[in-house]
Amino acid sequence: MAPTGKAGRYRGSVKEFPNFNASQDAEALYNAMKGFGSDKEAILDLITSRNNKQRIEISQAYKSLYGKDLIADLKRELTGKFERLIVGLMRPLAYFDAKEIKDALQGIGTDEKCLIEILASRTNQQIHNLVEAYRDAYERELEADVLGDTSGHFKKMLVVLLQGTREEDDVVSEDLVEQDAKDLLEAGDLKWGTDEAQFIYILGNRSKQHLRLVFDEYLKISGKPIEDSIRGELSGDIEKLMMAVVKCIRSTPEYFAERLYKAMKGLGTKDNTLIRVMVSRSEIDMLDIREVFRTKYEKSLHSMIKDDTSGEYKKALLKLCGGDDDAAGEFFPEAAQVAYRMWELSAVAKVELRGTVRPAADFNADGDAKVLRKAMKGLGTDEGAIIDVVTQRSNAQRQEILRTYKSHFGRDLMADLKSELSGSLAKLILGLMMTPAQFDAKQLKKAMEGAGTDENILIEILATRNNREIQAINEAYKVAYHKSLEDALSSDTSGHFKRILVSLALGNRDEGGEDLTRAHEDAKKLSDVSSGDSTSLETRFLSILCTRSYPHLRRVFQEFIKMTNHDVAHTVRKHMSGDVRDAFVAIVRSVKDKPAFFADKLYDSMKGIGTDERTLTRIMVSRSEIDLLNIRRVFKEMHEKSLHHMIEKDTSGDYCKALLAICGGDD
Repeated sequence: MAPTGKAGRYRGSVKEFPNFNASQDAEALYNAMKGFGSDKEAILDLITSRNNKQRIEISQAYKSLYGKDLIADLKRELTGKFERLIVGLMRPLAYFDAKEIKDALQGIGTDEKCLIEILASRTNQQIHNLVEAYRDAYERELEADVLGDTSGHFKKMLVVLLQGTREEDDVVSEDLVEQDAKDLLEAGDLKWGTDEAQFIYILGNRSKQHLRLVFDEYLKISGKPIEDSIRGELSGDIEKLMMAVVKCIRSTPEYFAERLYKAMKGLGTKDNTLIRVMVSRSEIDMLDIREVFRTKYEKSLHSMIKDDTSGEYKKALLKLCGGDDDAAGEFFPEAAQVAYRMWELSAVAKVELRGTVRPAADFNADGDAKVLRKAMKGLGTDEGAIIDVVTQRSNAQRQEILRTYKSHFGRDLMADLKSELSGSLAKLILGLMMTPAQFDAKQLKKAMEGAGTDENILIEILATRNNREIQAINEAYKVAYHKSLEDALSSDTSGHFKRILVSLALGNRDEGGEDLTRAHEDAKKLSDVSSGDSTSLETRFLSILCTRSYPHLRRVFQEFIKMTNHDVAHTVRKHMSGDVRDAFVAIVRSVKDKPAFFADKLYDSMKGIGTDERTLTRIMVSRSEIDLLNIRRVFKEMHEKSLHHMIEKDTSGDYCKALLAICGGDD
């Protein structure tokens, strides 16, 4: 077998079996299926420990020895997911892909995700082999079947990929890189409508090396990653296909790690995806996929399969996985470098934070005050008019409306709104009418009053606000409640958790850039967990995570990964517990990717039975003018549904209408 992957080394998890004897293996399989019942353990042990070439030889030997078709016998003896997995392993990869695509195309509806996954990720040679296998197996042309079952730009891009003519020359022309980046920008963001043909031509034909440089150039000239433009300019299946192509250009193992994670997270398992990826990548790049999976999701692929599947199906999948990276000494040294490169990429991409609520053009505070007064005067309330005004003005404009309302009508607008509105809508509208600092101060006060403390709210706000925001919250808290925030936290919390919150509430985090020497020292302090002194460890984490600047902490996290092969959040979860653990994890996540942190909180507030309207309102209000567009983008990427769609499905009435207005669009 030809070595592949890093430095010419083989990166599959399934290796060629030594001292292989096809006839002996054929006999062993025959005996395992002979008589009443079958020895499933023997079947899975044998098939998962041979590579594909050896399995094909076993099939041929089986036919010669017994005059029977091995795949047909396996199908008869096995059932369900286990059967699909074992039979999939027995086919050559091109025929396996051909069968998956045939299944995706036939019947009612098309499995577009399967088409996207296979055609976006395969090499030219794999595509050519697939087309030949499809013709041989079904006596049909794959291109004709795809044309007959898909439509529009999605169909056009699939057909381009089916040609298997992507350039493979590693020699890249700088002039062409610049031209392609410019053409993509002009075809999307700078054009009324979108020139999909330009996206299809460039992303469907240029070499991977060339396109990586095009993506870098695109970021430079547009100020945002190509992924943002694809999401903004395209929609539906063509958007999903283009995103898959870009992900595979950047890193095919990372694309498949994400596919596997999404196949197993949440309720239910997408077994077709899980089987397809585990079978198709087991002899190509499964070790790389495992590395990225472990680094990106802070758990091993092995452990997730173990928790999410059962029986012989689970045993066979674990054999294909080839090892548990959570076990001591198992995690690959290369994983540190993978993580490091991921951090470097995120550090280079200076993501522009964008809110959904912007200052209204032609703003007239006097006119808005009159509209609001009219909406609340007399019998009944015009909630629609209130929502239209309040959600379509920036916070600064809302403050001006408050002042104008008072001078014009001699009345307190907040008091009028409170008396006219009720429930979740009242909380949302009143929250929008406060300054951000007043709103945060009120949320903190409510989290600490009454019986019990809502530690999650304290963590969410104090772990994610910058110095300027924290200082404004302190002032607003003092004015509203005649007590310092520090005193309130000190009397309502205790131990290390109190120390963390008080440190964050000081708003004294460094604001400089990174210091590589100091980052190395900080990472060393955080990584020294061998003493077993949890108090000392928590103190060290507090002194670094609560005081260093975000750019510096990103460098600390990079150095930490290089030293330990673990993400810093993994160490926090392993060695700490309770509120202290949750606070440190929130800080780490906020430093790494604040929009992703809030996207997860929003998703958790709406998933399952019932809605956590308090969290939903708090985040939608507090992030609407800061980074809600970024949160929306990440939400769609992480959860494969838009924030707009989930709000629409999970809330109702005027509350839903107001939330959707703040959301600002459906991705």
